[in-house]
Amino acid sequence: MKSQQLKDFLDAKAAYYNQPAFVAGDPVSIPHRYSRLQDIEIAALFAAILAWGNRTTIINKCTELMELFDNAPYDFILNHQAQDRMRLMGFKHRTFNGLDLMYFVEFLQHYYSNVTSLEFAFSGHMDETDIDTEKALTGFHQMFFSLEHPERTRKHVSSPEGNSACKRLNMFLRWMVRKDENGVDFGLWKYILPSQLICPMDVHVSRVAARLGLIEKAEANWKTARELTAVLRELDPEDPVKYDYALFGLGVIEKYV
Repeated sequence: MKSQQLKDFLDAKAAYYNQPAFVAGDPVSIPHRYSRLQDIEIAALFAAILAWGNRTTIINKCTELMELFDNAPYDFILNHQAQDRMRLMGFKHRTFNGLDLMYFVEFLQHYYSNVTSLEFAFSGHMDETDIDTEKALTGFHQMFFSLEHPERTRKHVSSPEGNSACKRLNMFLRWMVRKDENGVDFGLWKYILPSQLICPMDVHVSRVAARLGLIEKAEANWKTARELTAVLRELDPEDPVKYDYALFGLGVIEKYV
């Protein structure tokens, strides 16, 4: 495809999938159950972290988790007592277990006791001159593990320092930063620009991107995620990750690989 044809194709696919109907079958439906900023942040973070495998299973496990939080995640995080965490020990999704959950809750309670929004755990490490969110993700990773923590939990929060694509955290950032009139992404955060976001990249997105000639090799790592985003930024400098909808839809729903 020529560049204009490719842009038109991806614009059309992004517009097709970036619609309210997308929400119900996607993990983003979990934070959409809430209206308070902190509830949305917490539900979105867990929905992104647990976004492994079948989307229906992910939504069901996230629903189970929100029920453990009495369907009031911010209130639970902020006000629960140490003994209240014991109910969390039985939770499990793939390799994420109760021990991991206990640490996430401990960190979030510590954080929200001092700061009003999770935005600053990311935006505090970067500024408007940064081309992308690499510093934000690296800084968040360091902050998140600044408390005493189980070593096993480190595998659930990725960092660009290890050349991880950071797919789940980039998806979380997309939800919180991107803003349009279509009602999928929330656009609640103001100190990170949509133009700085990195496209969430997993095996499906990388394969579609390689087939379309957007990247050279179908590798889901940080280097390739930046490479892909740089190309998408040429197509739309202000909102490159809107094309995540197109690449995801082509890969997961249309099996365009």
